[in-house]
Amino acid sequence: MPATLEVKCTSSECELDMFEMHYTYDMPDDVGVEDFACPYCRETETLEVIEL
Repeated sequence: MPATLEVKCTSSECELDMFEMHYTYDMPDDVGVEDFACPYCRETETLEVIEL
């Protein structure tokens, strides 16, 4: 099964609660949340992985 990340944006000005990123099998192993931007506010430094 491809990797899935649950992510939250911690920016106080962002309205996004959380989202999931579903990788394909072709995604490099070293890709992480730091390589993406929030789809709502476009911030890159405010994303955190939600640990279950």
